[in-house]
Amino acid sequence: MNLNSLDLNLLVALDALLRDGSVSRAAMRLSLSQPATSHALQRLRDLIGDPLLVRNGARMELTPRAQALRSPLAQALDQVRTLFVSDDFDAARSERHFRLMMPDLAVELLMPSLMEKVTRLAPNVTIDVVPWRGPAIFAPEFARTIDLVISIGDSFKGFHRQRLYTDSDALAVRRGHPAGAKLKKREAFLAARHVAVIIRGQNEDLIDTWLRGKGVERRIALVVPGYIEALHVTARTDLVAFVPRRLISALSKQLSLVTVTPPLDPGIDEQHMFYPTRAQMDPGSIWLRKLMLETGRELETGKAT
Repeated sequence: MNLNSLDLNLLVALDALLRDGSVSRAAMRLSLSQPATSHALQRLRDLIGDPLLVRNGARMELTPRAQALRSPLAQALDQVRTLFVSDDFDAARSERHFRLMMPDLAVELLMPSLMEKVTRLAPNVTIDVVPWRGPAIFAPEFARTIDLVISIGDSFKGFHRQRLYTDSDALAVRRGHPAGAKLKKREAFLAARHVAVIIRGQNEDLIDTWLRGKGVERRIALVVPGYIEALHVTARTDLVAFVPRRLISALSKQLSLVTVTPPLDPGIDEQHMFYPTRAQMDPGSIWLRKLMLETGRELETGKAT
C-alpha cells in the first residue's frame, strides 16, 4: 500500500463502519450523507481488497477481515489523536529533569525560593543549573538541552523572552572600608581599585562597557568570572565591586558588606527568562515558567525566601 495516497479520513470512516456495522449509522456518527459514506466504503473495499461489510438478509455483517481490523484500527487512531493533544504534566508524580542556564547571581537570588516550591509541589523533579554563556557561544546543540535561560537582555535564537525582575547596580564594599561613603563621589570612585566580573562569552564587564560610553575608565585590579566571587573578595579586601544591588543586599549580612550608591547611575537592569519556542505549549515547561515568574515577582516585592 502506498501511504502517500492514503486519506486519513478514510480510516475514520472505516472505524465508524466497523463500530456500527451499518452504513446509515456510520453516516450519522460521521455527520456525512449516506451516499458519501457508501462511497467511502467502496473506496475502502478497493484499498483493502475485502468487502468489509456484506449483507445477510436485512442486516449487514462484518467480514472476518473487518473483524480483525477493529481493535488495531481503534488503537492506531487513538495514537494519532494523541499526537495533537498535549500530555498533562502531573507535578506531584513527575520525575522530569529540567536544565536551566543562568549566572551565579540568578542562582543566589532565585533558586532557593524556586526549589522550595519545586520540593513542595514536585518532589521527584530535578533541576540542573549550568553556567551562563553568551549568545555568541550558545551553540544549537547546547541550546536543545536547555529548558530555561535567565539573562539580562541578550537575545537567544529560538527562545521567547519574558521579563522576570528588575534591578539596579551599586557598589559593594566591606563594612569598615576606609573610603566608605566617600565612594559616592566621582574622585573616590575613580581612585578605588575595582573587581571586574567577566562572565563566559563576554569580552568585558558590562559596567565597563557602559562607563566607557560615559568617557570613564575605572581602575580594575582583579577580574573574576562570577558575581559571588567578586563579593567574597570584596568582603575581605579594600577592593570595590560594581554589581547588582539585590545581590549585595542578599549577601550583606553574611559577608558583612555595605551598599554604596555610585556617582554614576547606569539605570535599571531587566532580568529576563527565556524559554525555547519548541516548548511554548509544553505543559511541563509552562509549569516551570509559572513558578519562575512567581519567584521573580516575589523577589521584587521582597517576599522571596
